[in-house]
Parts: sequence; C-alpha cells; structure tokens
Amino acid sequence: MNQMKNFSKGLIKDNPVLVMLLGLCPALGVTTSAINGLGMGLATTFVLLMSNLVVAIIKDLIPNKVRIPSFIVVIASFVTIVDLVMEAYLPALHSELGLFIPLIVVNCLVLGRAEGFASKNNLPSAVVDGLGMGVGFSLALTMLGAVREILGSGAIFGYNFIEGDLMLAFVLAPGAFIGLGYLIAINRVIKKE
Repeated sequence: MNQMKNFSKGLIKDNPVLVMLLGLCPALGVTTSAINGLGMGLATTFVLLMSNLVVAIIKDLIPNKVRIPSFIVVIASFVTIVDLVMEAYLPALHSELGLFIPLIVVNCLVLGRAEGFASKNNLPSAVVDGLGMGVGFSLALTMLGAVREILGSGAIFGYNFIEGDLMLAFVLAPGAFIGLGYLIAINRVIKKE
C-alpha cells in the first residue's frame, strides 16, 4: 500500500511539472507536439527510474563529500544511453528533442529525486518513486504537448483533424507558458475537489 502511495504521489498530488514546477525547461521547450512531450517524458522516466535504482544500491558506498558528483555521474551515464539509443532507433524524435536530451543530466527533478529520496530510502521505494515521478512528468509533458498541438495546428500525435493553423501562438514559445498555466490551474481545481 505504501508503494502505491509513493507511485501515485507523482501523478497528481506532487506532480513534478504541475505542482513542484520542476523540469520546466523541457516542459516549455519541447512540447510543441504530443509526441515530443511523450518522447521527452519517457526518456526522463527511464533516466529517473534507473538513476534512483543505482543510487539506492550504492548510497552506503559513497562518502558524503562526493555524493552529489557521484549522483551526477550515474545520471549522466543513463542520459548517454538514452541519447545514443534514441539517435539510433528514433532519429526523427532525437533531432526534434535535440539539446534537451543531454540537459536531462541537469534536470533538477532527476538530481532532486536521487539526492532527496533514493539516497535516503530502500531500493523498492526508490524504484517506485522514480517510476511515479517519471510517469507524472511524462503525463504533464504529453498533455501540454497535446494542448499546444491541438490548439496550434489542429492535430494530435501528428494526425491532422482540422486543416490550417488555428492559434499560432500555441505553437510558439508563449503558447507553452499559456498552456502550462492553464494545466496548473486545472490541476489545482481537481486537487481541491
């Protein structure tokens, strides 16, 4: 039961993007479409899950003085794996996400969960927390990308259902801020109910 609580915490109650406002750089930068949001979310989820797993395993072996640099090396290793696999098997998505993939290393969500949770809890809790926060992050990015894609170009996951541009602002940078603001407001209304 406690594991389920850890998992669901990242979905709505402590959603990284909509509540904690972490990882906003990729949330605002790559969510021009739902597929970009989903791709970035899944890449970050993999890194978050695997880095939490490794940090929970090695936490007692790392001296306090080099704890943060050690966590960054672990995170960077998994980011490199994601970057190379995505470049090899999903080149179109890799080129769309571009620089934001290597920037997962400095995403405060990933380092924060490694330092604040995985290094202080047991392995199962760290894995479930990483998965829950990653899924919540993926959902938020996918929703933001879908809203921007629907309102900006009349499409969802690349499938056009309305011809022509609708509200061009949603395809551009201001649309990310507007869309995110509305998603945060909707999440707050849902949480109050």
